[in-house]
Amino acid sequence: MHYLDHAATTPTLPEVTDLMVGILREDFGNPSSVHGYGRRAKELVEDGRDRLAAAIGARADEIVFTGGGTEADNLGLRGAAAKLRGNGDHIIVSAFEHHAVLDSAASLERDGFAITRVGVTADGRVEPDAVAAAVRPSTILVSVMTVNNEIGTVQDVAGIVAAVRAVKPNALIHTDAVQALGNMPVDVHAWGVDLAAFAAHKLGGPKGVGALFVRSGVPIEPIVHGGGQERGLRSGTLNVAGIAGFGLAAAIAAKEVDVKTERLAGLRGRLLEGMRQIVPDLVVNGEMEQRVAGNLNVCIPGTEGETLLLLLDREQIACSSGSACASGALDPSHVLLAIGTSKALAKGSLRFSLGRASTEQDVEAVLTALPKVIAQARRAA
Repeated sequence: MHYLDHAATTPTLPEVTDLMVGILREDFGNPSSVHGYGRRAKELVEDGRDRLAAAIGARADEIVFTGGGTEADNLGLRGAAAKLRGNGDHIIVSAFEHHAVLDSAASLERDGFAITRVGVTADGRVEPDAVAAAVRPSTILVSVMTVNNEIGTVQDVAGIVAAVRAVKPNALIHTDAVQALGNMPVDVHAWGVDLAAFAAHKLGGPKGVGALFVRSGVPIEPIVHGGGQERGLRSGTLNVAGIAGFGLAAAIAAKEVDVKTERLAGLRGRLLEGMRQIVPDLVVNGEMEQRVAGNLNVCIPGTEGETLLLLLDREQIACSSGSACASGALDPSHVLLAIGTSKALAKGSLRFSLGRASTEQDVEAVLTALPKVIAQARRAA
């Protein structure tokens, strides 16, 4: 099987698996317990926290572990909105955010908040000036993702922060950075953001564990209540093995990111060149310059994405037509519609996402299978 869906999830790194299995077998204590088993578990959690903080340019006490990237986004948006409601009721998001952000914003809108959804350029960028122009006196929170999960375009987060702060210095700024860590250098303090969401399984860590960076002094309310873990911001017994695995995966990803980026850019270039030869009317979604190296999102006119996926799967090739979190949806991608792609064309989209384990053989397998697959898909359309 040729796996080209690393934006959906990544294979767990062998080092991470070994670490986690050892913890599950031996270090089963509850990190909230005061006895030796608990203290050992707490040490593992704090080691994971230190590693993740170092990988994203944060302090260890600015990391709040969650059950995944979606929960981290929810905590960032809903937690900040609840805390700051007395200061204003306006929130800004971009139109092509992950559903974890868009649906949180929609929920807050039902709760009485005013939501502005800033448009996106045809090449997949959120312009800092457009975000700043949407700021009101009542604006309390802005959320723009660092890397789009479907088309891979990288946003000027630092530029957005500067533009917003020039208009409203006390507005909080959140970024969904789930697709950033492992695919580009990450430095939350250099970016200037207040809140940033991450997920372990996007960079060789386990599923079911994420984190929210909360800059020191930033006020948010918890959305999960209970035992008061994670400084009261996220109650619940901590996933010790998952957190330790997350920390190790983050450390490896941060160390390897430059070499990985260069290698994947070469593989993606070969894939795009070959696809253009096979499909002369191929449409590339989003600009290629400001884009993570492993992402290639295209539309193949005259086809249906779901049909393409099933046919490629028969050829032992795994990719996607958009976000894995929206799998099974028959509607065209909201990301492609946001950048101006027609509904008819958007239905024929494919996302190939390369990762640490990707090889030249994976790329060649796609190019070998595509002529037959596209011919079959066009006949079926």
